[in-house]
Amino acid sequence: MSRSKAGAEEGSKSPSGSDFLQLDIGQAPPGGRTEWLAGRLRAAIADGTLPVGSRLPASRILAAELRVSRGLVTEAYQRLAETGQVAGRGRGGTVVVAAPPPSSVPAAAAPAPDRGGLVDALRAVPCRIDLSPGVPDLTAFPRTAWIQAERRVLAALTPADFGYGNPQGAPALREAVAGWLARNRGIRADPDEVVVVAGVAQALGLLAQVLREQGVHRIAVEDPGSLGARQQLEYGRMETVPVAVDGSGLDVAGLRASGAGAVLLTPAHQFPTGVVLDGERRRDLLAWAAGGGLVIEDDYDAEHRYDRAPVPALRALMPEGVCYAGSVSKLLAPALRLGWLLVPPRLRDAVTAAKRYADLGNPVLAQLVLARLMDSGELERHLRFVRRRHRRRRDAMLRAVAERLPGARVHGAAAGLHLMVTFDGARFDDTELAAAALDLGVKAHPLSWHRHRPGPPGLILGYAAGTAGEIEDGIATLGAALVGLPDGGRKVFPQGRQPPGGSRVVRG
Repeated sequence: MSRSKAGAEEGSKSPSGSDFLQLDIGQAPPGGRTEWLAGRLRAAIADGTLPVGSRLPASRILAAELRVSRGLVTEAYQRLAETGQVAGRGRGGTVVVAAPPPSSVPAAAAPAPDRGGLVDALRAVPCRIDLSPGVPDLTAFPRTAWIQAERRVLAALTPADFGYGNPQGAPALREAVAGWLARNRGIRADPDEVVVVAGVAQALGLLAQVLREQGVHRIAVEDPGSLGARQQLEYGRMETVPVAVDGSGLDVAGLRASGAGAVLLTPAHQFPTGVVLDGERRRDLLAWAAGGGLVIEDDYDAEHRYDRAPVPALRALMPEGVCYAGSVSKLLAPALRLGWLLVPPRLRDAVTAAKRYADLGNPVLAQLVLARLMDSGELERHLRFVRRRHRRRRDAMLRAVAERLPGARVHGAAAGLHLMVTFDGARFDDTELAAAALDLGVKAHPLSWHRHRPGPPGLILGYAAGTAGEIEDGIATLGAALVGLPDGGRKVFPQGRQPPGGSRVVRG
């Protein structure tokens, strides 16, 4: 046999494959090569073999290696692009931009006690557009002002200042926090009353430890209310008791009936409904506290308001009965892990001791930089800047919801960094809607994650972290996911009828 004939024969018998993902086109079923290739790519993205940011081979090259038409490879890439997993970047090629959710995330319909890692799992999933609540505009972090303040702080430090600090917090920051709260929240506090903590999450953990040591084992929480805050208390071995929230805020009669010795609430802008604790409920709550109950006030985003006057902090009305927690996580960045806790005198020593044995205190350098930003007025300037930006993004989300989610009811639009959207009268599982949206590259929290008791399906949508265009795209994707629920959306509303157009807005 001639060498030329031998080569031709060997070539005809050689497998048609590619080193890329070890693809062997011979494994594809007859007539299903495109779907087979798209499925292999999808699986590689899902298990991390093709991480976000990786580039797929040029369609011409992969087609040549697999000995298939270039159109087959192009069609497979297009199917992934339609689900938001890859995107064409011109000369940069086709790039992986989002991974589908891991199998644990859609299990969001599990009962509340089993939801411990859901929020963390969702946070770790890459996506095209993140509409998760509680995420500030991280692109707005004042880098220049922070660096300048850090340089000035470093220039003034002595060698002794680099040692262990006061576990209660750097005196300069405690004084700056007291001034900030007086100017922005109407709270009169002595710097000695301030305990610097690693965010509100740590504040809740410290309080859970101290209260448990003092014989308090049951704490009331808002329903609906923050899943993360509830988890923090339960990790601290506190029993959480749900108390209903209505249009006036926490049901104080329900609080009394619960038998809890303490209550955690968000009175200035309730999470997630956005309602404000009204005057009558405030008086009733303070009367409950005067009888021996303890109020834990999470003032998580009180600075972010657009269409209403500021709401007084409960701590300003009754310092001896209210623990007040706040942070710069929603104003600057969660990565700073800087917050503060004001506690009544009877708890201060115990909380400070718990903080000392937890971590010996927050890093001092970051505390001093934040203190300088507060004292110089830079933090107020930053607040004014992001408030204008957040208002524009909120307005973009309201418009998009009205256009893309007809019949949705919007809650809490007057303040905060998120909207709550409910579908009153609808019959579908909001965790399925959130999972379907995540398949399309958009993150949102199902309302049921933050509930104890059943209620209408809904979503919690953050608007601070995305541009107007991203918000509009994200809401359009949610609309497509809603229509794509089982039976083409016929199960969404009774008798298969879609709701009338236009959304209703409850400003809150």
